[in-house]
Amino acid sequence: MDVFGFLNLNELALGLSNLSMFPYFDMAHYIISVMSLREQPGALEVSQRSPFACWFSSMLYCFGGAVLSALMMADAPVAPLSNTTNLLLASLMWYLVFYCPLDAVYSLGSVLPVRLVLTAMKEVTRTWKVLGGVTQAGRKYKDGLFVMIAVGWAKGAGGGLLSNFEQLVRGVWKPETNELLKMSYPTKVTLLGSVLFSLQQCSFLPIQTHQLIFIYTLFIVTNKTRMMLLGSSSYPFSSVESLLYKTLFVRPLTFSPLTDLTPSCNKPNGSASNKPDQTNPKDAEDTKKTD
Repeated sequence: MDVFGFLNLNELALGLSNLSMFPYFDMAHYIISVMSLREQPGALEVSQRSPFACWFSSMLYCFGGAVLSALMMADAPVAPLSNTTNLLLASLMWYLVFYCPLDAVYSLGSVLPVRLVLTAMKEVTRTWKVLGGVTQAGRKYKDGLFVMIAVGWAKGAGGGLLSNFEQLVRGVWKPETNELLKMSYPTKVTLLGSVLFSLQQCSFLPIQTHQLIFIYTLFIVTNKTRMMLLGSSSYPFSSVESLLYKTLFVRPLTFSPLTDLTPSCNKPNGSASNKPDQTNPKDAEDTKKTD
């Protein structure tokens, strides 16, 4: 893009695209993911009652996207856990967040400046996860746009999409919290990124990969920081989303059909049958005489 050349941002974008996620960014991702699990209702009780269930839930939070994308690509779901170094690092972060003496790690991570930094680093890893899922699907299904979108979305937001299964591990069953029924902000922003990267990989978006990485990463980091500082959960494109929903998916108002079209003579409880007997007294007397 000419804007990148004019602002001398190409080198910065290239440097960001070559940034290694291991170990610091991955560590931040694991810490924030496990802290999010700990803040779920009943998670602390589960950690005391069944440490293994707590650990398994934490690994779903940390590697849920990789597991879900592997299932979609017909790969072994345990393949993401084959990296022993990452698994041990995530397990260490789980232990420190839940069981560190004096609760030092969780208390330190809950300090706003520290949590802002860790969350921003986690958002950076989201870009690489989405791009990794899109390119992985693109290698296997060339020009399979919708497959690329689905796999990139799953890899970037798999922890949320698997939330019902993760809750089941902890003994909780809340089907109404399904992410497909009511998407959270991470799920929405990940879907947006997956669409953008898929369009770029299929040459529908005239922009280079490292430039899109820079734009998308800058957007999600600054927006997440804004949301945390202001205590807001508003989505930047919520107005556009609401407009599209009202335009495309809301049924038009219709008049209710007439509910009383059946003749009264055919109704078992019609007005004619409910009227009191108005027989002429003289006729009744004649009837008695006849009987």
